[in-house]
Amino acid sequence: MQLQILGAAGEVTGSCYLIENAGRRVLLECGLKQGSRRDEQENRADFPFDPKSLDAVILSHAHIDHSGRLPLLVQRGYRGPVYCHRATRDLCRVMLRDSGFLNEKEAMWENRKRERKGLARIEPLYSMADAERSLKYFRGLGYERRQSICPGVEIRLLDAGHILGSAIVEIWLDEGGQRRKIVFSGDLGHHGAPILRDPSPVTEADLVLMESTYGDRRHRGWTETIEEFAEIFAACRAARGNILIPAFAVGRSQELLYLMNRHHREWGLEKWRVFLDSPMAIQATGVYRKYGSLYDREARDLWRNSARRKLLPNLHYMRTTQQSMSLNTIRSGAIIVASSGMCTGGRIKHHLKNNVWRKECHIIVTGFMARGTPGRALVDGARSIRLWGEAIRVAATVHTIGGLSAHADQAGLRKWFGSFEGCPQLILVHGESRAATALQDLLARSDGVDASVAVPLQKIDLLASKPRARGR
Repeated sequence: MQLQILGAAGEVTGSCYLIENAGRRVLLECGLKQGSRRDEQENRADFPFDPKSLDAVILSHAHIDHSGRLPLLVQRGYRGPVYCHRATRDLCRVMLRDSGFLNEKEAMWENRKRERKGLARIEPLYSMADAERSLKYFRGLGYERRQSICPGVEIRLLDAGHILGSAIVEIWLDEGGQRRKIVFSGDLGHHGAPILRDPSPVTEADLVLMESTYGDRRHRGWTETIEEFAEIFAACRAARGNILIPAFAVGRSQELLYLMNRHHREWGLEKWRVFLDSPMAIQATGVYRKYGSLYDREARDLWRNSARRKLLPNLHYMRTTQQSMSLNTIRSGAIIVASSGMCTGGRIKHHLKNNVWRKECHIIVTGFMARGTPGRALVDGARSIRLWGEAIRVAATVHTIGGLSAHADQAGLRKWFGSFEGCPQLILVHGESRAATALQDLLARSDGVDASVAVPLQKIDLLASKPRARGR
């Protein structure tokens, strides 16, 4: 009975963990590494296991850093089920197809350069067809129902409050009468965040894998965050430029539309044209409408009322490439929400190329930016960023709004772990080293918790310690 850490150790992307129990192998997450070119190249490496040897895959949510290598797993021989929440399954239909499309497009651009240099062509990491094939293995589940996924392994999904369908995963293992329970936090939502409910508490576990993305900081309060948006929009209006908002197509884009609806007059948005320039975000917004039962009460009422009209009177969906390109001629008065959220691809890169060098323009960063991404360079105050090999001067004003994060902050992580009885073994994953270490120190100093920070390829013998979980 063993757990091995295969990703998201000392970093935020590439979530992946292998569980071995009674001759069975279950993969928890199969995420894409994002960040620098070197990080992304590692996605092409062989898996440190034979994909054909797996009995099942469990997926906590649809974000690409958790799901993005699933098409590659199937391409290399996996033929078993992928268990996740039904909303995650539907979002992955959107996200993995889009990921395959982007892979094909990037390979095409790279091959044009290579041909001019007389170099060999490269294949995309995986194609849209590969993504499509992987989707037939998805098995959608609901929250709070415990079920067997293979002999000796049972799971239950609980609401993580991060994005639609995101799950905390409870895993019960049984090998020769020895029983252990693992709880994987997935990505935990920010308490009080718009649209979704707060993360579900869990009380029993022998081992907890907990994310630590923001383990070193506290988010601003919601009231202060709303006021900060109002101030930024007022400053941007005076500057008479455009506003770019890089946003994850799933989760962040829908939250922004929701908040713009609620604060339309307060933020003076009637004086702007708002563009959602992401086909994936537009499709994901349709999935969000389908699962209103997962919302908190306030969001349920708003989305129900907006079903018969647009979320914003001045909102425009930019579905085609031609529509997106038409935004290049707008010099002022546009709020452009576009993906990718870390500015590593997608239409936001084109809008940055057309606006980031203009001093009258503004960029609003509302989410996490991994090391090595153009988005992180903007947050860190870079004077220029590289887009398609060209250095572009940064003259636009960059605003960072930490209070809108979809991740729990240090206090939220501490509170969630505090629900466990008997202080189970805790391993911190999915966080850069500084954030994970800060949370580790706080938990030891304030709560007496002996947490450890995950190490790449680390193996944990689940039978080495006495069981703590009860109520089996």
